[in-house]
Amino acid sequence: MTQAKDESKERKNGLYRGVSAELAENMKRGWADTERRDLAPLAQAPHAEHRRARLSARFPGELLVVPAGNPKVRSNDTDYPFRPSSDYVYLTGDQSQDAVVVLEPRPEGSHQAVAYLRPRSDRENGEFWLDYHGELWDGRRNSLTENERLLGLPCRDIRTLVGRLGAATGPIRLLRGHDAGVDAVLRDKVTAERDDEFRVALSEMRLVKDEFEIADLRFACAATVRGFEDVVRILGTDTPTPERAIEGTFWMRARTEGNDVGYTSVCAAGPHATTLHWVRNDGEARPGDLLLLDAGVESRNLYTADVTRTLPVDGRFTPVQRKVYDAVYAAQEAGIAAVKPGAAYRDFHDAAQRVLAEHLAAWGLFGDRSAEEAYELGLHRRWTLAGTGHMLGLDVHDCARARTESYVDGTLAAGMVLTVEPGLYFQSDDRTVPEELRGIGVRIEDDILVTDGGNENLSDGLPRTADDVEAWMARLRS
Repeated sequence: MTQAKDESKERKNGLYRGVSAELAENMKRGWADTERRDLAPLAQAPHAEHRRARLSARFPGELLVVPAGNPKVRSNDTDYPFRPSSDYVYLTGDQSQDAVVVLEPRPEGSHQAVAYLRPRSDRENGEFWLDYHGELWDGRRNSLTENERLLGLPCRDIRTLVGRLGAATGPIRLLRGHDAGVDAVLRDKVTAERDDEFRVALSEMRLVKDEFEIADLRFACAATVRGFEDVVRILGTDTPTPERAIEGTFWMRARTEGNDVGYTSVCAAGPHATTLHWVRNDGEARPGDLLLLDAGVESRNLYTADVTRTLPVDGRFTPVQRKVYDAVYAAQEAGIAAVKPGAAYRDFHDAAQRVLAEHLAAWGLFGDRSAEEAYELGLHRRWTLAGTGHMLGLDVHDCARARTESYVDGTLAAGMVLTVEPGLYFQSDDRTVPEELRGIGVRIEDDILVTDGGNENLSDGLPRTADDVEAWMARLRS
């Protein structure tokens, strides 16, 4: 929803002193009609309509409000690139800022969905060029009529939303935290308990993907494969490669084929690979080191891949690197095999972690304790650190607000997409492991679709075995 004017974004020291009457009048005239009248609905529109119908059935008779969100200030009068709330995108397919979708209850219990959006900039009052965020500055917006054609639902001026919400009566549910203006208008009309239930319901709706979502995730994974190939081609075999060059190379692929990266890329070389969230990317990938690259292309519909490969920078694993890598690969194989409809969600995690515990025990890291005893005590977690995966979709950690009984304590079903990403991380200062292991971090991560007959690896365009990784890298460099 349009906010009050932000003084931090006004140009206090602009070079022009004012606007003459002649210039103001001149700027009103001579503009061609650019209305687009031949638009077809977005490919996602019928799927979004079905999603809204499911949400409507879950909350009959209630007013449901889902904002896209507002731009956030990066510094002074510049904003971060805008990315709408995932639930707004899920219900509309739209990516507008300062937008809100409202499901208006009908007497018979269903809903009429209405999108409240910014219309075209007003040329009569000069908004389109005098406002530093008018269309002459930020680019053309769709008209409300154009958006109605694209989205397949009624669209109204966002400036009318305050009046609609102010007059609302009866039960209301709001997706809070995305639009401070909407939150303020409804402050006395909603409750935290009801809104939390709403957030949970939206999150759980996204656990099983529809055919549009699966196709988009498939595309994101394919683009991600090409991004990894780009990185391999720039890795120096006898000179260091800056981690930021790696990050930038993958980002170029993400921006070319998709919207952006789905999360900040982890470009962790050498001992940096033992830090799970290494996003500083200010080191160097040196020949002889391993590079742990965790990156994903976000599609233009905002579905993201999430893939990790651990690569020998110079193209060949050392014996100790291969030993650790093979252990992680075996764990991932066990985890992927456990992904199937009807299986407990936790099964893939338990399968992978038990394999890692067995390798750690064989290497003597648990002393006299058996792998089973160490696993039950959680001792393996010193070196495995994280869980083995998570749901994937519009968010890299998708469906995060779902109830525990529906997610990690739930059951896998066809249409779910999750990551399987075991890893071993031996810190450089860990004196409980042999010196040869210190500073080695290995993770292998793929995006797995649960199918009726088992699973499909959406990111299998990238090699996984140590031998295949070496052959793939050599082929790309030849």
